Amino acid sequence: MIVRSATKADAARLLEIYAYYVEHTAISFELVVPSLSEFEGRIEHTLEKYPYLVVEEDGKIMGYSYANPFKNRAAYDHCVEVTIYMDKDAKGRGYGKALYARLEEELRARGIRNLYACIGDPIEEDEYLTKDSEHFHQHMGYVKVGDFHKCGRKFDRWYNMIWMEKFV
Repeated sequence: MIVRSATKADAARLLEIYAYYVEHTAISFELVVPSLSEFEGRIEHTLEKYPYLVVEEDGKIMGYSYANPFKNRAAYDHCVEVTIYMDKDAKGRGYGKALYARLEEELRARGIRNLYACIGDPIEEDEYLTKDSEHFHQHMGYVKVGDFHKCGRKFDRWYNMIWMEKFV
């Protein structure tokens, strides 16, 4: 397993991973899969200021993680929102832990101290959304700091959103 910086050339595989979550889950509240060119642009824009990482095994990308601004105000420059997506069949193999460990290391080196994760939260777990992401983040040292009720609607259902926080 290796963790490395993403490149624009990785976009097709990353989009393949992400598309599953857009089309089949409420993990992403995005309703339409972005185009490849839009996704390439997202990667390039993120890399201008923050890490965008992939984890691969035997040459195949199994997941990715990146940071974005928490808020677009200078006073928040030490804070970021973090995101992680894994290949739907790659859970439980340590890829997420490896990605977040490296992401935290790179963010700390850039003076980032506050990490925030915005997570879809089911009112009741269903086939589109479970509490797995919340449990993963708890395992990684994040603490829930906010609840938003019925703020996301997907698959004709309402979903909550939570914010989790970690200091590095």
